[in-house]
Amino acid sequence: MGMTMTQKILAAHAGLESVEAGQLIMARLDMVLGNDITTPVAVNEFEKAGFDSVFDREKISLVMDHFTPNKDIKAAEQCLRCRTFARKFDVENFFDVGRMGVEHALLPEQGLVKAGDCIIGADSHTCTYGALGAFSTGVGSTDMAAGMATGQAWFKVPEAIRINLTGALKENVTGKDVILHIIGMIGVDGALYRSLEFMGEGLKSLSMDDRLCIANMAIEAGAKNGIFMVDEITESYMKGRVKGEWKVYAPDEDAEYAESYTIELSNLKPTVSFPHLPENTRTIDQVGDVPVHQVVIGSCTNGRLEDMALAAKILKGRRVHPDVRAIIIPATQQIYKDSIREGYIDTFIDAGCVVSTPTCGPCLGGHMGILAEGERCVATTNRNFVGRMGHVKSEVYLASPAVAAASAVTGRISGPDEL
Repeated sequence: MGMTMTQKILAAHAGLESVEAGQLIMARLDMVLGNDITTPVAVNEFEKAGFDSVFDREKISLVMDHFTPNKDIKAAEQCLRCRTFARKFDVENFFDVGRMGVEHALLPEQGLVKAGDCIIGADSHTCTYGALGAFSTGVGSTDMAAGMATGQAWFKVPEAIRINLTGALKENVTGKDVILHIIGMIGVDGALYRSLEFMGEGLKSLSMDDRLCIANMAIEAGAKNGIFMVDEITESYMKGRVKGEWKVYAPDEDAEYAESYTIELSNLKPTVSFPHLPENTRTIDQVGDVPVHQVVIGSCTNGRLEDMALAAKILKGRRVHPDVRAIIIPATQQIYKDSIREGYIDTFIDAGCVVSTPTCGPCLGGHMGILAEGERCVATTNRNFVGRMGHVKSEVYLASPAVAAASAVTGRISGPDEL
């Protein structure tokens, strides 16, 4: 029996010729990731277990991105805990204020993850790096602690779902619309503990930023990971960026998939996920009249340069509706700099937006955009659970940067064609 992309990577990292779905394995790790919320818990477990060294100081990344710059004393103490640990063990990839970015945008940008890697992170959206052809998945802080000490983690090899992409995206339709369409189609548990494997000639239509967005939200369908076949677009992104050589794993022709879906990209429309689950999707022509009070464009899902460019294209020469607070968050310092150079920041400010330093802040209801009772937000983030962005009686609508920017102008959920 042949193997999927995920199964081949796990087999290689477990030192086995082959693995099959349901098999328990111990695999070596190429990167262990933590942030300012999850790392302190991992450090506590690390110390409780009596570990006195890390397996490889170059294969641990600690990113201070959720509550930084620190929003309160507790956040400051969390970051201090991380900072102290990083200095004690000389962790090379420690990203603090001034260097940090939103972790799942920062690591690919810095070349710290690559095709063929096996990666864990104490954050559920670690599945982002599958866009590069890596196996990457979120774990708990205890597994992070063990990974930092031993360089290994155990896994149950997942079944897989094949997503065959055909055609090409239309203007103002993005990777965010692709993944929202998929989640709406299969549900938030439709890929539970399975690998979502993306392939097909339609990949040519998806930029690396599109793929990073799609892989990022694989977890919102319950997936263990999302992974893309490596092609020229992937290799062009990695060349001159990643450290070390990468390895490409393609699925065998007789690889076994639990389910297969074909998606014609040209049929997709801008899509919005209504409260309070990502699966509650409607195409833009089905939305109706929904007034909004806040718009957030950013996060590990949609804070990349193409997202900034798309939002700026729509906001150029327009003004944010007087009833709307528009918050723009470039996901890394480099994206912020590139946005300044391209004139996007001027466009945002002229339109009446506020532009923030890189942070996860509003996505998880941390800071930089908390919602009050009864308020609605259109966000390019990845979750819209009850109370996700503030008050339990607030509402979050997930959408692409194009829809978010258009909604900021009209004051209601709108597609860019409505401007």
